[in-house]
Amino acid sequence: MSPGLDRIDVKILRLLQEDGRIGNAELAKRVNTSPATCHRRTQRLFDEGYLRGVRGVVAPDRVGRGSLVLVGVVLDRSTPESFSAFEAAALAMPMLLDCHLVAGDFDYFLKIRVSDMADFNRMHSEILIALPGVRQTRTFFVMKEVIDNAPLSL
Repeated sequence: MSPGLDRIDVKILRLLQEDGRIGNAELAKRVNTSPATCHRRTQRLFDEGYLRGVRGVVAPDRVGRGSLVLVGVVLDRSTPESFSAFEAAALAMPMLLDCHLVAGDFDYFLKIRVSDMADFNRMHSEILIALPGVRQTRTFFVMKEVIDNAPLSL
Protein backbone atom coordinates (compact mmCIF):
# COMPACT_ATOMS: atom_id res chain seq x y z
CA MET A 1 0.00 0.00 0.00
CA SER A 2 1.05 3.58 -0.51
CA PRO A 3 3.14 5.03 2.32
CA GLY A 4 0.70 7.96 2.60
CA LEU A 5 -2.23 5.72 3.55
CA ASP A 6 -3.12 4.15 6.87
CA ARG A 7 -5.67 1.40 7.51
CA ILE A 8 -8.54 3.90 7.93
CA ASP A 9 -7.73 5.56 4.60
CA VAL A 10 -7.68 2.15 2.91
CA LYS A 11 -11.01 1.26 4.48
CA ILE A 12 -12.51 4.55 3.25
CA LEU A 13 -11.26 3.80 -0.26
CA ARG A 14 -12.69 0.27 -0.16
CA LEU A 15 -16.08 1.44 1.08
CA LEU A 16 -16.35 4.23 -1.49
CA GLN A 17 -15.49 1.77 -4.26
CA GLU A 18 -18.27 -0.53 -3.03
CA ASP A 19 -20.84 2.24 -2.68
CA GLY A 20 -20.08 5.74 -3.91
CA ARG A 21 -23.44 6.93 -2.55
CA ILE A 22 -22.59 6.16 1.05
CA GLY A 23 -23.13 9.22 3.24
CA ASN A 24 -20.37 10.68 5.38
CA ALA A 25 -22.11 9.76 8.64
CA GLU A 26 -22.45 6.11 7.62
CA LEU A 27 -18.91 6.06 6.23
CA ALA A 28 -17.60 7.48 9.54
CA LYS A 29 -19.49 4.84 11.50
CA ARG A 30 -18.09 2.04 9.30
CA VAL A 31 -14.49 3.24 9.68
CA ASN A 32 -14.96 4.05 13.38
CA THR A 33 -14.18 7.78 13.28
CA SER A 34 -16.16 10.94 13.90
CA PRO A 35 -18.01 12.39 10.88
CA ALA A 36 -15.72 15.46 10.91
CA THR A 37 -12.58 13.31 10.90
CA CYS A 38 -13.99 11.09 8.17
CA HIS A 39 -14.88 14.11 6.04
CA ARG A 40 -11.36 15.56 6.44
CA ARG A 41 -9.80 12.21 5.53
CA THR A 42 -12.05 11.75 2.51
CA GLN A 43 -11.32 15.29 1.33
CA ARG A 44 -7.57 14.65 1.73
CA LEU A 45 -7.90 11.47 -0.36
CA PHE A 46 -9.45 13.59 -3.11
CA ASP A 47 -6.96 16.44 -2.73
CA GLU A 48 -3.97 14.10 -2.88
CA GLY A 49 -5.31 12.22 -5.91
CA TYR A 50 -6.14 8.88 -4.29
CA LEU A 51 -9.77 9.45 -5.26
CA ARG A 52 -10.44 10.96 -8.68
CA GLY A 53 -14.22 10.93 -8.49
CA VAL A 54 -17.33 9.09 -7.43
CA ARG A 55 -19.95 8.18 -10.00
CA GLY A 56 -22.90 5.95 -10.71
CA VAL A 57 -22.51 2.88 -12.89
CA VAL A 58 -25.01 2.98 -15.76
CA ALA A 59 -26.42 -0.32 -17.06
CA PRO A 60 -25.33 -0.18 -20.73
CA ASP A 61 -28.12 -2.40 -22.04
CA ARG A 62 -30.73 -0.15 -20.42
CA VAL A 63 -29.50 2.88 -22.37
CA GLY A 64 -29.04 1.24 -25.76
CA ARG A 65 -25.33 0.45 -25.47
CA GLY A 66 -25.45 -3.28 -24.77
CA SER A 67 -22.65 -4.36 -27.11
CA LEU A 68 -19.06 -4.12 -25.89
CA VAL A 69 -16.31 -4.05 -28.49
CA LEU A 70 -12.54 -4.12 -28.03
CA VAL A 71 -10.47 -2.78 -30.91
CA GLY A 72 -6.75 -3.15 -31.44
CA VAL A 73 -5.32 -0.26 -33.47
CA VAL A 74 -2.05 -0.15 -35.38
CA LEU A 75 -0.82 3.27 -36.49
CA ASP A 76 1.14 3.84 -39.67
CA ARG A 77 3.99 5.49 -37.75
CA SER A 78 5.32 5.23 -34.20
CA THR A 79 6.22 8.84 -33.55
CA PRO A 80 5.23 11.19 -30.73
CA GLU A 81 3.35 13.33 -33.25
CA SER A 82 1.29 10.43 -34.60
CA PHE A 83 0.49 9.25 -31.07
CA SER A 84 -0.58 12.77 -30.06
CA ALA A 85 -2.79 13.20 -33.14
CA PHE A 86 -4.47 9.84 -32.59
CA GLU A 87 -5.04 10.48 -28.87
CA ALA A 88 -6.50 13.93 -29.49
CA ALA A 89 -8.96 12.50 -32.02
CA ALA A 90 -9.84 9.57 -29.73
CA LEU A 91 -10.78 11.99 -26.94
CA ALA A 92 -13.54 13.33 -29.20
CA MET A 93 -15.21 9.90 -29.60
CA PRO A 94 -18.23 9.83 -27.23
CA MET A 95 -18.69 6.05 -27.50
CA LEU A 96 -15.10 5.38 -26.44
CA LEU A 97 -14.83 4.18 -22.84
CA ASP A 98 -11.10 3.45 -22.66
CA CYS A 99 -8.05 4.07 -24.82
CA HIS A 100 -4.73 2.51 -23.84
CA LEU A 101 -1.30 2.82 -25.45
CA VAL A 102 0.08 -0.73 -25.32
CA ALA A 103 3.22 -2.69 -26.13
CA GLY A 104 3.02 -5.62 -28.54
CA ASP A 105 1.23 -6.18 -31.84
CA PHE A 106 -1.00 -3.11 -31.48
CA ASP A 107 -0.34 0.50 -30.62
CA TYR A 108 -3.67 1.06 -28.85
CA PHE A 109 -6.54 -0.91 -27.40
CA LEU A 110 -9.94 0.76 -27.40
CA LYS A 111 -12.99 -0.21 -25.37
CA ILE A 112 -16.17 0.90 -27.09
CA ARG A 113 -19.88 0.62 -26.24
CA VAL A 114 -22.40 0.52 -29.10
CA SER A 115 -26.00 -0.61 -29.49
CA ASP A 116 -25.31 -3.51 -31.85
CA MET A 117 -23.10 -4.74 -34.69
CA ALA A 118 -24.71 -2.41 -37.23
CA ASP A 119 -24.02 0.56 -34.95
CA PHE A 120 -20.38 -0.51 -34.66
CA ASN A 121 -20.11 -1.02 -38.43
CA ARG A 122 -21.34 2.55 -39.01
CA MET A 123 -19.00 3.95 -36.36
CA HIS A 124 -16.08 1.91 -37.73
CA SER A 125 -16.54 3.11 -41.31
CA GLU A 126 -17.34 6.74 -40.47
CA ILE A 127 -15.10 7.44 -37.47
CA LEU A 128 -12.67 4.74 -36.43
CA ILE A 129 -10.76 4.15 -39.67
CA ALA A 130 -10.72 7.90 -40.29
CA LEU A 131 -8.76 8.58 -37.09
CA PRO A 132 -5.34 10.09 -37.80
CA GLY A 133 -2.64 7.58 -38.67
CA VAL A 134 -4.74 4.42 -38.45
CA ARG A 135 -3.21 1.72 -40.64
CA GLN A 136 -5.06 -1.32 -39.30
CA THR A 137 -7.71 -2.29 -36.78
CA ARG A 138 -8.67 -5.65 -35.33
CA THR A 139 -12.09 -5.92 -33.74
CA PHE A 140 -13.19 -8.21 -30.92
CA PHE A 141 -16.90 -8.38 -30.06
CA VAL A 142 -17.33 -9.34 -26.41
CA MET A 143 -19.58 -12.36 -26.08
CA LYS A 144 -19.75 -12.34 -22.28
CA GLU A 145 -18.58 -9.81 -19.73
CA VAL A 146 -17.12 -11.96 -16.97
CA ILE A 147 -15.54 -9.05 -15.07
CA ASP A 148 -16.04 -5.44 -16.10
CA ASN A 149 -14.71 -2.44 -14.22
CA ALA A 150 -13.95 -4.35 -11.04
CA PRO A 151 -12.89 -2.26 -8.05
CA LEU A 152 -9.20 -2.15 -7.25
CA SER A 153 -8.08 -4.70 -4.72
CA LEU A 154 -6.83 -2.69 -1.73
